[in-house]
Amino acid sequence: MYAVIKTSGRQWTVKEGDVITVNRMTAKAGETVTFDEVLMVGGAKVAIGAPVVKGAKVAATVKEHLAGEKVTILKYKRRKNYKRTRGHRQALTTLQIGKISV
Repeated sequence: MYAVIKTSGRQWTVKEGDVITVNRMTAKAGETVTFDEVLMVGGAKVAIGAPVVKGAKVAATVKEHLAGEKVTILKYKRRKNYKRTRGHRQALTTLQIGKISV
């Protein structure tokens, strides 16, 4: 069985046991979070929501909080002696998908 969930403005296709990395969540490591915005549930029978599947939930366990890879932003204007470099590391949370219930 698989499901399509929505979190942080993105959609994820998940199965039980999958490990996904999403934008930072407020839950602490080891806590269980529940996703109520399930857009689709598939398996033997497919249920597509309009916009969400009623009564469907996906439980996930927070594994860790981490920072993503560094992204370098470079601004440059030729012949103007202008160059600016900035960096950014996105705050991320790793989740392990538990039970998918309809």
